[in-house]
Amino acid sequence: MKAHKAKITRALPFGATIQTCDNSGAKVIRIFGVKRAKTVKGRMPAAGVGDLVMASVKKGNPDMAKQVVLAVIVRQRKEYRRSDGTRIKFEDNAAVVMKDEKGNPKGTIFKGPIAKEACERWPGIAKVARIIV
Repeated sequence: MKAHKAKITRALPFGATIQTCDNSGAKVIRIFGVKRAKTVKGRMPAAGVGDLVMASVKKGNPDMAKQVVLAVIVRQRKEYRRSDGTRIKFEDNAAVVMKDEKGNPKGTIFKGPIAKEACERWPGIAKVARIIV
């Protein structure tokens, strides 16, 4: 995992439900923790593009349902600024389910575009991604 190269607005708070864009078996996940998030005392952590989150599976295959998984946010609706000055936003919020903290994705196919920041930070996602924006 590498550092962010952009000033990413953290738009997905603690408790947000988001879609997954891979074929891991999970369809909808709920964020309950953000790994390596630094906040002030009493503030709920929030996640942005490229962040590793702890989530519970709300909808999906019967064997995946009600499990705790690691996921990486790959798209967010809230616009954020890239280091070259451009601003980017996506149509939806989406995440990719991971096997482990090292960055290996569980799924083998990703639907839709993947943010460049997530691919730079997680090389395992970049290998599987078809469209990088």
